[in-house]
Amino acid sequence: MDIIKIFIPWVMSFFIGIAITPIITHYLYKHKMWKKKSVAVATDGRPSPISQKLHDDENNKTPRMGGIIVWGSAFLATLFLWLVARFFPTDLTTKLEFVTRTQTWLPIFAMMAGAFVGLIDDWLVVSDRYDQLAGGLSAKKRLGVVAILGAIGAWWFFVKLGVSHVYIPFFGPFELGILFIPFFIAVMIVIFASGVIDGIDGLSGGVFATVFSAYGTIAFFQDQINLSAFCFALVGGILAFLWFNIPPARFYMSDTGMMALTMALGMVAFLSNQVVLLPIIAFSLIVTAGSSAIQLLSKKFRNGKKVFIVAPLHHHFEAIGWPSYKVTMRYWIISVIFAVLGVIIALVG
Repeated sequence: MDIIKIFIPWVMSFFIGIAITPIITHYLYKHKMWKKKSVAVATDGRPSPISQKLHDDENNKTPRMGGIIVWGSAFLATLFLWLVARFFPTDLTTKLEFVTRTQTWLPIFAMMAGAFVGLIDDWLVVSDRYDQLAGGLSAKKRLGVVAILGAIGAWWFFVKLGVSHVYIPFFGPFELGILFIPFFIAVMIVIFASGVIDGIDGLSGGVFATVFSAYGTIAFFQDQINLSAFCFALVGGILAFLWFNIPPARFYMSDTGMMALTMALGMVAFLSNQVVLLPIIAFSLIVTAGSSAIQLLSKKFRNGKKVFIVAPLHHHFEAIGWPSYKVTMRYWIISVIFAVLGVIIALVG
């Protein structure tokens, strides 16, 4: 029954995503929901001709907000199973419902809160209400939202769930005390920064599907069945999105998808008590975020010198001549290898 509880939201979310995509796609294209200007400057304010060439938003009329498919299908599948269990309570329907205080309230809240803020940001970008160089909401505002969500999550764990430690495989719990709160917020910010991986057709979808599958597997073997079901509901939504995002992409995930996924991932990592394994399970995400940080620090403290031709890392590979599909496929391969390694360590350690 536990396996069925995981598979049903997974498959349901996928088919819901496939079903709602034509409606959403029609709206996005009808209202021209794409960026009207190419990236002209990097995050440090310097000119970025390489990024401008790689993105070419002015000529690439591909809508943003495709992330609605991801969180929308996962949320609808979750809501449907919850409503069925409430209005048609049977042994089967109550067992399939997976919304619980201890395992899924927090990641569902984080997913939807991130999705809402990201949707606002996307709307501002495509509507030209903000300077396109600022990219919608400023980085400070988005980081502020992430910090607030992180603080809420930290409070929930520390006060409501009584958690103040992290589990280190092969060593056991490591007590942080009150320091658990700033640690939690810092982890959320780092995961949010990994959203820069959304830059090539099919790239982010494949990577996030792998990461959530790994955490869903870990949660299942730790008897956190509800958390596992939520993870795989998200995987179903991601795969539905990926069906239309492989080259040539019908739409991009953009901030509404990336903020929903990164915020949910942070909560899932802590709820599974395997947050220490994030650098392994989400290796591709962490390395990509790290490449942007390294580039910024290098340019700031080395008189403008760069480590990479262009950051994030996937665009560096494009700049040295790799076709985008090769970058995507190799990212997928690396993601699967490290995700499996992380699952092994979690189960053995």
